[in-house]
Amino acid sequence: MSETTQLAPELQARIDRLVAQATPAPMLSRAEKAALEEEIRTLLKARNAVLVAHYYVDDALQRLAEETGGIVADSLEMASFGARSEAEVLVVCGVRFMGETAKLLSPEKTVLMPALEATCSLDVSCPPEAFAEFIARHPDHTVVVYANTSAEVKALADWTVTSGNALHIARHLAERGEKILWAPDRHLGRWIERETGVEMTLWPGHCIVHDEFMAFELEKLRQRYPDAKVLVHPESPENVVEMADVVGSTKVLINAVQTLPDRRFIVATDYGIFYKMQQLAPEKELIAAPTGSRERQCQSCAHCPWMAMNSLVNLRDALRNMAPEVHVDPAVRERAVRPIQRMLAFSREAGLIR
Repeated sequence: MSETTQLAPELQARIDRLVAQATPAPMLSRAEKAALEEEIRTLLKARNAVLVAHYYVDDALQRLAEETGGIVADSLEMASFGARSEAEVLVVCGVRFMGETAKLLSPEKTVLMPALEATCSLDVSCPPEAFAEFIARHPDHTVVVYANTSAEVKALADWTVTSGNALHIARHLAERGEKILWAPDRHLGRWIERETGVEMTLWPGHCIVHDEFMAFELEKLRQRYPDAKVLVHPESPENVVEMADVVGSTKVLINAVQTLPDRRFIVATDYGIFYKMQQLAPEKELIAAPTGSRERQCQSCAHCPWMAMNSLVNLRDALRNMAPEVHVDPAVRERAVRPIQRMLAFSREAGLIR
């Protein structure tokens, strides 16, 4: 159940302002890209640094991470890889909460971000002060927050989860008789409720990318491609999720493209994921699910404006200058790392991660 169904107007207005301020990566010639990539490779070795990139950033960054011994992954595996790495410097290509999570798990390492100002609408939609008040109204609830939150919000939580382990952890807590307070994505929260039968108290946040996928337009696209399997991330609206053949995390959707025998897929998540899907299944056809209509113009248009801020240029600059660096207050870290460690221990025991 939800206490409220919509974000406070001032939070939505702030998200809209941040979207408008997001500056996409510059257009580069082939020669400029090659020169930047060569310099980045040299700097990575000189700094004993490793690239940790999300599936949604630019293809060139994903490719460079793979070719230089880094990783392309979801937010949980990004942070877990960083903690296991022997590199002294982690360069996180993604959005701010990902850099913070890497720092929480690797406090002794230097964590850089090409675009430290790159945020996330889920993070912005759940300010720590307001969330603390929400928690205070439900003192008998176990607080479970999605990975897409600030370190300060994680510090208020009992558990952190990702879309890959949320169902398992919700069932585990329900079996223990615990009431769950969930934040910040209401769509993901409702999906967890439907899949597990566990009723939760939901914070009303949403991802601006997934919230824009439209059921009516998706149905028309499915009629046009009746042989296509529909893949949907659970941060999408309920009526879109209901149309899916496969619902799941980025890893689940990538695995579906790779392993299902079907040739064509309609994909309802950030189209940055197409690089990895096409890499693993080059013979498959990928179609982006619709995010706009005649009545409504899309805002993100299936690509996170903050992920798009990461570029070869600001990656090179971050390694040159060893800045901007991610810092987390030690007192916040002490509390924020606990729900993450609890999640990781549970996930390892359940065989969800290494």
